[in-house]
Amino acid sequence: MTPRSNPGARRAPTAGRVPANVGPEETAVAYVDMWNERDYSAVPRLVSETFVMYDPAAPAEGVPGPRGEVHGRAGLRQFVEFVTTAFPDFEITILDLLAGEDLVMYEVRLTMTHEGPLGGVPPTGRRVDVRGVSVLRLDGGVVTEHRFHTNTTDVAEQLGLTFPQVIGQLPTLLLGKVRSSL
Repeated sequence: MTPRSNPGARRAPTAGRVPANVGPEETAVAYVDMWNERDYSAVPRLVSETFVMYDPAAPAEGVPGPRGEVHGRAGLRQFVEFVTTAFPDFEITILDLLAGEDLVMYEVRLTMTHEGPLGGVPPTGRRVDVRGVSVLRLDGGVVTEHRFHTNTTDVAEQLGLTFPQVIGQLPTLLLGKVRSSL
């Protein structure tokens, strides 16, 4: 594997224009751009029909696959929509990337503001800034598997959803529940 480092974001020209026979690094960057640009038309060119994503944020309902997993191209699109509905300004920045022939690992910074429903949790309006690591497995130039690793406790703490922080959030959460039931 060849390490590559970039203190800023890595960008492909556009996620929807992934040329044939690109290298693993370019495929990974285009995959991240698909997330950032919400370019669902790029999904069939970027991921296999048998794609599986392992992410602790994947819900048990509304996305194909069990809790913590996303299955298939349609599942990926539904998961991106799930995340970006809860966090409309969701953005991934690649901090460091290591690419091999059929495996890409990259460290990311995720930034987002909780402005939409997240499962049963109404918007908190809080900003989240966390780091994580993604591992992509490739076959024939497309992503077959994506494993995302982060400290989910950091996310919960920044959203104010850990004890005792949640006590201060109860009025906001209850008001959000009442509004969503009307």
